[in-house]
Amino acid sequence: MANATITTGATGAPTRPKYGSMSRDRRWALRWSYFFLVLFAIFFLMPPVYMLITSLKTSAEISAATNPWWISEPTLQNYIDLLSQNQFLVFFRNSAIVSICVVVLTMMISVVAAFALARMKFWGSATLATGVFLTYLIPETLLFIPLFKMFAWVNETLGVQLMNHWWTMIILYPTLTVPFATWIMIGYFASIPKELDEAALIDGATWMQTLTKIFIPVALPGIIAATIFTFTVAWAQFLYPLAFTTSTSELVLPVGIVTTLIKGDVFNWGQIMTGALLGAAPPLIIYAFLMDYYIAGLTAGATKG
Repeated sequence: MANATITTGATGAPTRPKYGSMSRDRRWALRWSYFFLVLFAIFFLMPPVYMLITSLKTSAEISAATNPWWISEPTLQNYIDLLSQNQFLVFFRNSAIVSICVVVLTMMISVVAAFALARMKFWGSATLATGVFLTYLIPETLLFIPLFKMFAWVNETLGVQLMNHWWTMIILYPTLTVPFATWIMIGYFASIPKELDEAALIDGATWMQTLTKIFIPVALPGIIAATIFTFTVAWAQFLYPLAFTTSTSELVLPVGIVTTLIKGDVFNWGQIMTGALLGAAPPLIIYAFLMDYYIAGLTAGATKG
């Protein structure tokens, strides 16, 4: 509450309270908050705005030493040229199939694993849960090296060619998505009251029935948050497809844009920015509609009550 000083007049009746510095401090705090929010928005919106502006320019205007934030002759030719190329559609299709398959595979593993670690207490469950999260902390720049050696060994020993296929990413990406998605679900399952599963077990439900009929409907925001995270990682992954695929028809969107639109020292900036914007559209649309669920899933377990 704001500090107020009540004074009395000559007749002894209280006069209007005089508010102290607390009210002024709050007003200044609010102004500074808006200032930094606006500064934050400008800072993080500058790259996508610049990408949009560049995608609407011709190659000649991009090469010219003009104001990079101004468009003299707006054009949609970059979008038309890129969408009319079969290669870009192949990249988009590969990314979509890989991302959807990775989401399904990751959630099938993570939901069951998180439920077991959070509710089915057994010896070493807490240590195993911590180990799952620590696995996520291993940088992918280090993780892909042993994975590459393992795939090469399978090719040499068993004669199974796992390299240079888009479906190889379905095997690789869960090494990145499963640990963190499991950790998110552990936090959400742990925040659910224990009375629910105790009541279900008393009524004769099995652990699997408890998971499918009680916990999954209740934990839907956490599942959606893990799904969004998994899709984003699978859609935007660059290092793994760059290392494991080489053929143009097997590339996913992030690598395909770079390898086909950058030839030597020639950068087709208009189409590169166009491809980046089109590639960012699916995750952006998902976040726009499911942001509340994503925030609820990430913050689950942070507070109780």
